[in-house]
Amino acid sequence: MSNTQVLPVLPLVEPEVAPCCPPLTERPLTADEAGRTAAMFKALGDPVRLRLFSAVASHEGGEACVCDISDVGVSQPTVSHHLKKLREAGLLSSERRGTWVYYRVEPSVLSAMGHILGRYVD
Repeated sequence: MSNTQVLPVLPLVEPEVAPCCPPLTERPLTADEAGRTAAMFKALGDPVRLRLFSAVASHEGGEACVCDISDVGVSQPTVSHHLKKLREAGLLSSERRGTWVYYRVEPSVLSAMGHILGRYVD
């Protein structure tokens, strides 16, 4: 007889999108909302970080190994520094698998960014 226990398989449920702030066109931001939004835009304000964020967001499967996205014209330590800044801003999450680190942009992050910017109609 085995001590192995079979656990039920739970369906994957995406978290509710909880944007930090209202659309910029809805009302003026509070000081706290502006601080959170500025931190996000500051993290994306560097061209290398923006390229890394884009590389992860557009990678097949929605996640990328650091080995697949490090060719952005800077050294590997600099890539690691920029990825850390993106993680600290809450724009990327990461998971170590063996010797490699895999990064992903959570769908809720992209939705929240779109929500903040709002939709403009001509």
